Amino acid sequence: MANGGPVEHGYPHLETVRDAVTALYRRLSPDTVRLFATSVAPADVAFGDTDDLHLGAQRIARELVRHFRLPDARMIVGFRAMEHAANVELTAGPEYFIELNDRFRTHRRDIGAALAHEIMHVFLHRMDLAFPGTRANEILTDTATTYLGAGWLLLDAFREDGASSQKLGYLTPEEFGYVLAKRARVFDEDPSAWFTSAQAYAAYVAGRERARSDERRPPLVGAGWVGRRKYARARAASGGTASGGAGGEGGYAFEVDGRGVSRVTFACPACWQRIRVVVRGRVRVRCGVCGGIWECDT
Repeated sequence: MANGGPVEHGYPHLETVRDAVTALYRRLSPDTVRLFATSVAPADVAFGDTDDLHLGAQRIARELVRHFRLPDARMIVGFRAMEHAANVELTAGPEYFIELNDRFRTHRRDIGAALAHEIMHVFLHRMDLAFPGTRANEILTDTATTYLGAGWLLLDAFREDGASSQKLGYLTPEEFGYVLAKRARVFDEDPSAWFTSAQAYAAYVAGRERARSDERRPPLVGAGWVGRRKYARARAASGGTASGGAGGEGGYAFEVDGRGVSRVTFACPACWQRIRVVVRGRVRVRCGVCGGIWECDT
């Protein structure tokens, strides 16, 4: 939890974020992911000024448990002085103890954000889905929270001005915006109206543009003229006999089998799984992991 200190910006964790989306689809299946097509509604996690602290926190926890489809899980929420925003004790259940930073006693509007992250830890624990290393696993948790409909709360908790700052979670604000935009694209959702923080909205807009750029990469038909020219040169350079392509982030590569059939591999713009298709002009491609369908010009 950044509390008054500098907030990291940009996309330093993007590779892990994309791995997390791929892992989520692989572990849950596209049909299960689609069960989370509706995000948590702001009214369901609102915390009124007159609400009792503990009863309000328990109410929001129950709502998030319902959203994440954990009907047999019971969250016991308490508060104490601690360095991090929150902590959950992962056990066999059905009861899980969540501790929130004492700061939330007076910053109640962000209790939902902290609880969403911790309850996602329970969700992933039950799904037996984890990444090696604490940092990578926390990035997985933030990504899953956002992609499954509650991460807009974490982004909305971001506030920054010349004198102070606050950010929850391990992703940067722009990375939260990126994942949120990926989700919005899949479920035809517009989270813009939910933000109470102007800085959070700006980060969402930046992340949304970065997410849209994933759909403007060759061989997708949405690629621009410059990208198409580079792609054509790389395809020609492969000579029909060797590997080639444009390496780097989200790059494509060509390969030719023993029968002289040329194929191109590229990343699915939705889940970042590698897709491999025969080079044969205009085709529609279906991702085998997320089920996304893309128009390509190979």
